[in-house]
Amino acid sequence: MAKQQDKYEDSQLYKIRHSAAHVMAQAVSELFPAGEAKVAIGPPIEDGFYYDFDLPRALTPDDFLAIEQRMREIIASGFEFQKRVVSADEAKQEFKDQPYKLELIEGLDKGGFDENGEPLKEKPEISFYTHDSFTDLCRGPHVANTGEIAPDAFKLMSIAGAYWRGDEHNKQLQRVYGTAWESAEQLADYLWRQEEAKKRDHRKLGKELGLFHFSEDVGPGVPLFTPKGEMLRHLMEGYVRDVQTRYGYQHVWTGHIVKEDLYKKSGHYENYSDVMFPPMVDEDVAFRLKPMNCPSHMTLYNEMGLHSYRELPMRFCEFATLYRYEKSGELSGLARVRSLTQDDCHVFCTPEQIESEFTLALNLIREVLDRYRFSDYSVRLSLRGEEGKYVNDPEKWDRAEAALRAALDKNNVEYWEAEGEAAFYGPKADFIARDVLGREWQLSTIQVDFIQPARLGCSYIGEDNKEHTPVLLHRAVTGTTERFMATIIEHFAGAFPVWLAPVQAVLIPIADRHVEFANQVAAELKAAGLRAEVDAGSDRMGAKIRYAQSQKVPYMLVMGDKETEAGAVAVRLRSGEDLGAISVADFLARTQADIAQGD
Repeated sequence: MAKQQDKYEDSQLYKIRHSAAHVMAQAVSELFPAGEAKVAIGPPIEDGFYYDFDLPRALTPDDFLAIEQRMREIIASGFEFQKRVVSADEAKQEFKDQPYKLELIEGLDKGGFDENGEPLKEKPEISFYTHDSFTDLCRGPHVANTGEIAPDAFKLMSIAGAYWRGDEHNKQLQRVYGTAWESAEQLADYLWRQEEAKKRDHRKLGKELGLFHFSEDVGPGVPLFTPKGEMLRHLMEGYVRDVQTRYGYQHVWTGHIVKEDLYKKSGHYENYSDVMFPPMVDEDVAFRLKPMNCPSHMTLYNEMGLHSYRELPMRFCEFATLYRYEKSGELSGLARVRSLTQDDCHVFCTPEQIESEFTLALNLIREVLDRYRFSDYSVRLSLRGEEGKYVNDPEKWDRAEAALRAALDKNNVEYWEAEGEAAFYGPKADFIARDVLGREWQLSTIQVDFIQPARLGCSYIGEDNKEHTPVLLHRAVTGTTERFMATIIEHFAGAFPVWLAPVQAVLIPIADRHVEFANQVAAELKAAGLRAEVDAGSDRMGAKIRYAQSQKVPYMLVMGDKETEAGAVAVRLRSGEDLGAISVADFLARTQADIAQGD
């Protein structure tokens, strides 16, 4: 059933952060002689706030102490936030020495843009908020007075460059980021999570664990996976492939390049051409590196001949490497790349089968997320907005949205609705999972599409012996291999469950005379399906153990004279726990139990 999503903009925390941004702007402005600090905008954001400044000199983190101290003085004074609605002329007079505010006022007066530079649907009122001696162009909301900002629950975090209104052709301003919370305890928890997130950063861990690299010789956004990284990819994709096969999905393959005309038919060219790589032209025919799978899967469906309703549902899955021309500034490790491998699936079904197919996909997603220990997730029903990017076919949109709501309700799935988040061809049920640090990641999705199959001529012969257009369900479980790998590296801090670890056991012979026995045990473990390596290097045993622990290997098997004579292994865990010597058979039984339990 649908639930009301609490709006951040309506929360007390939003008001605190918005008010803290104003207090910070006052404190920063007072560092300089009157009129020299030019202020731009300062909105609340997720987990904090920022304010953009045009200043006579560059701020440094060393300035933070003075700024924070002045902020606490302003907070302690309990100044009221007073709103005043004014005319455009009054506003221009108030900010006659503030060029960025004047530009914003001009936009408000014309009804073009709000004070944050966002497009307006209608001409708004122009209002000020004043506290103490500081006045800002602002709609609010704010707390009643500065005393409602806890003086020990905010902190300035960083400084960054930011172009005015995000346009690289405009002047670059100084953006000061801060965070604010309702209590000192909340701030401390947030700062701990920030530090923990740095330790878990998949870019850092990926390099330390030897999983992947990026090279300037290859180009930005194209990851290179090492043998360990490729093993991790293989395990991830192989697991989902096996689950999909068990659920009745069929795997296909549809290549890497596609004629541009196909995307014009499907509507993708109109909506996604800006993220497509430039065309490759052969004898006047333009080809594109494939940025999405659905047109290719619909083409395959058509090429397989005229279908009967008895053949439906038909479920096509593909682990396809796609190519998207993401802007270089938006690339972020594996989380945002230009070559991405999607665990894509398209289900061709009748309208009557939507509910059962949604249920099947839902059960599959739940099983996979549970395996990866994502138990805390919510579902967002992504609907069309008022923008013109959506296919103009209200009747089909209404049917798709009704079908998706009915499927969610039938499965007792709680969801919240978000307008403007749909695909251009249909609504989506997006699964938003929280990791161990409480951060949200959009992972799985199920989409209902009444539009594309008709555009590409997909059909089936119904029970009435007439031709009908199938409904297309788009479904992804982990989204893309690369982004999901980034997610689980950070979720597990690189210490993957035993079943997922690229190397499950490292055998550590104490001396050269123990290497032969280590190799024998390694062969036995590998024969049993375990991924094992022998560290026969010249380092001492302690150094080998520490290195294996730094690589997050689940088991370290040490063997010296006693173990060799007894045919045993001394087992240490990556946690540092020493289990002592056990037989190889007992060790295998333990690992198989751990793998079965998902440990």
